[in-house]
Amino acid sequence: MAPLTVHSMPTALRRPLLIMAFSGWNDAAESATTAVRFLTASLRAEKFAEIDPEEFYHFGLTRPNVRYRSDQPNEREIIWPATEFSITQSPDLARDVILGVAAEPHLKWKTYCAAVIELARRCEVRLVLTLGGLLAEVPHTRPVRLSGAASDPELAARFGVRPSRYEGPTGIVGVLNTQCRDEGLATASLWANVPHYVSGIENPKAALALVRRVLNLLDATV
Repeated sequence: MAPLTVHSMPTALRRPLLIMAFSGWNDAAESATTAVRFLTASLRAEKFAEIDPEEFYHFGLTRPNVRYRSDQPNEREIIWPATEFSITQSPDLARDVILGVAAEPHLKWKTYCAAVIELARRCEVRLVLTLGGLLAEVPHTRPVRLSGAASDPELAARFGVRPSRYEGPTGIVGVLNTQCRDEGLATASLWANVPHYVSGIENPKAALALVRRVLNLLDATV
């Protein structure tokens, strides 16, 4: 069975932008996933596709959750760590926006990224934007510093980021950006620098910095 399922294919798409964030190694202080979840709710995006978790997660490490069903309060259901994609086609926006949030997968990263790229191809996505959070030697008393990279200098200038010279271990964000680039998709990545001494709690200030930069790209407000 193919890992990608599209429940309802959007029509009349307008230069879609795909924004993704992953919890875990790429998400210091949960700043990136908080930003994407906030955008999903604020833009009233609706779920239309998902990637099945079976091939990509070790469920002993990322466990599914159990909860009581809203429609049948006496029955419980299992919530698996799937990758869900939502879309907003608001007339208030100049382009459509697809948003995806997931836990960083444990297995088959190349296959996982291929499923994301398949969705991007089917939706004729013009830009894949990943958000992240990294621990850095920055103080909490100053404005949040954003770093990142883009597939071309003009795109980097639009985001106002200077390329990082980082070399070393990478996460699913780095792998996804590279595979998208190799497949000819325009990519960009924005990372909020989070003070390393307050990494154990959520950082709304860092999430807000990411949200504002994305809204600036969309020329939108929420």
